[in-house]
Amino acid sequence: MGKTIAQKIFAEHLVDTPFSNTYVLKLDRVFCHEITTPIAINDLVERNMDRVYDNTKIKAVIDHVTPAKDSKTATQGKILRDWARRNNIKDFFDIGSNGVCHAIFPEKGYVRPGYTVIMGDSHTCTHGAFGAFAAGVGTTDLEVGILKGVCSFREPKSIKFVLNGSLKEGVYAKDVILHLISKIGVNGATNCVVEFTGPVVDNFGMEERMTICNMAVEAGATSGICYPDMKTVDYLWDFIKDEFGTKEAALEAYSKWRSDDDAEYEKVYTLDLSDLQPVCTVGYKPDQVKNISEMEGTKVNQIYIGSCTNGRISDLRIAAQVLKGHHLAEGVRGIVSPATPKIYQMALEEGIIKIFMDAGFCVTNPTCGACLGMSNGVMAEGEVCASTTNRNFNGRMGKGGMVHLMSPASAAATAIKGTICNSELYK
Repeated sequence: MGKTIAQKIFAEHLVDTPFSNTYVLKLDRVFCHEITTPIAINDLVERNMDRVYDNTKIKAVIDHVTPAKDSKTATQGKILRDWARRNNIKDFFDIGSNGVCHAIFPEKGYVRPGYTVIMGDSHTCTHGAFGAFAAGVGTTDLEVGILKGVCSFREPKSIKFVLNGSLKEGVYAKDVILHLISKIGVNGATNCVVEFTGPVVDNFGMEERMTICNMAVEAGATSGICYPDMKTVDYLWDFIKDEFGTKEAALEAYSKWRSDDDAEYEKVYTLDLSDLQPVCTVGYKPDQVKNISEMEGTKVNQIYIGSCTNGRISDLRIAAQVLKGHHLAEGVRGIVSPATPKIYQMALEEGIIKIFMDAGFCVTNPTCGACLGMSNGVMAEGEVCASTTNRNFNGRMGKGGMVHLMSPASAAATAIKGTICNSELYK
């Protein structure tokens, strides 16, 4: 019987099976940020275990509230900053060089096919776009990962999506993943790895694959994952070219991280997405989804474009294409947060930042702040936000606020009209 990609990664990294259905894996990367990691750091310090298993494999960033908004968040940043200095963490991204964790770490080439990755952040599954097993974990697992370089997981059961057809113009990866979540529900992939395959995924670039893997957790998945291909190699080439003589050699090496044809799955969903329309969420769960056309006329107070889901350069380009020559509707405020300094710089050089500013948007530094209602875009009670983020939970972006998740194109079109609507790119 064949193996899934997750089973292959588990087999390659297996250290021990201390209990039934418990697999202790060696970790290739442990990612850290200033919201969840300080708790682990403080506990390790109290236990006289203030050390790391490998300072080259741990990557850290201050990204959720940056710059700090108050004494509490300043203290969180200081704890991470001092810990990184004490333990000589080679790759620590402080204020000015920092970006959204799930954007800056792949941008730096830290994730490779076949890797195991953990972080104290549920959207760590983003990194599965590279053919890696990447999972968000709790404080105890994060501590062990930092200290010993291992983490325990259950047996890697898998669900596969085969996405056939070709997307209509103006339909994007965000529409795809929201549609898939609506099909299986927020618990539809609990304790499973979700594989995204088929022509639609093959045609996606790496940024689009990161978008769909990012939201696998919204269906309950431990990780989302795509098979590595030449697009993966192209994205990573500057970081791996000294390891492989040619791109073809890299592709051959990475091709082992694909599921076998006779692998077994918990479920296989085969869908034709040729008729998919742009969609958005409507309630307080990511599986509550309707076509944008059904939501037309819904008034909004705020537009937010950014986050680890849709704050990359391709997202900003699409939004700017819609916004160019237009302005925010009266009474609507717009916020855009490029996900990393590199993306910000590219957007500046391409004139994208000017388009946003001419349209009346506030352009902020890279941050996760608005997405989880911590800073840089928190809503007041009763307000409505059209957002390119990944969660629409009640109170997520501010107590009593409503969040409608959608693609950058739909968010930009909604910004212009002041009510939810399809973009002119949808035909």
